[in-house]
Amino acid sequence: MTLLVGTSGWQYKHWRGVLYPPGLPQRLWLEEYARQFATVESNNAFYRLPTVETFTSWRERTPEGFVAAVKASRYLTHIKRLRDPREPVERLMSHASGLGPRLGPVLLQLPPTLRADTGALDTCLGCFPAGVRVAVEPRHDSWWTAEVRAVLERRGAALCWADRYSRPATPLWRTADWGYLRLHEGRAEPWPHYGRQALATWVRRIADTWPDTADVFVYFNNDPGGAAVLDATVFARAASRAGRAVSRTPTGRGSAD
Repeated sequence: MTLLVGTSGWQYKHWRGVLYPPGLPQRLWLEEYARQFATVESNNAFYRLPTVETFTSWRERTPEGFVAAVKASRYLTHIKRLRDPREPVERLMSHASGLGPRLGPVLLQLPPTLRADTGALDTCLGCFPAGVRVAVEPRHDSWWTAEVRAVLERRGAALCWADRYSRPATPLWRTADWGYLRLHEGRAEPWPHYGRQALATWVRRIADTWPDTADVFVYFNNDPGGAAVLDATVFARAASRAGRAVSRTPTGRGSAD
């Protein structure tokens, strides 16, 4: 198994000259992204659920072994607030089935105003098909309880570790035999980069929590200026130096300290 490192999304015009050659048409960006990264976290479904045909095209345009994590629709997490989850979960999974073997974890990012509701969380997680990995990113402090942790562990769902300003925004619980980390915004210059020490610290936290045989998904969400691309590469190098098996990242790139 491996440490899978990528970015949250790939369709950023300000990545021209960072990840994409200036003359490359936008319609070929996914192919170029997948040539340089082995995984991506797709945020499209959060705003508007792509059709099964769109998911299928992503599968056809990416190489074997490529993994796409999918952020669940805001209809489920922000409008329904995890209530009555069966239909939106079934619709999400029906559309995402177009990814076939490319489908990775599903991310449930909860709104910051949503207080802990272990019953709703448990019911929602129970609606996902067996074998689908689900990561949960709560953003209200009321979720940090033993009861919530027990639900995640029982369902085999990963607590999504999150970083903001180069510090953990969540408890560092291991609730599944796989992991998921999102890095939203660093404190290094130029903004919103991460410094090398902050990235090395996250490598160490992962190594202290999961063996190298476990899948751990790491996505950089600090997209402005291509920071996510550059920081993902520096993170992958640090993990490789620490003896971890790491998925491919762009070569010849570095990050600011």
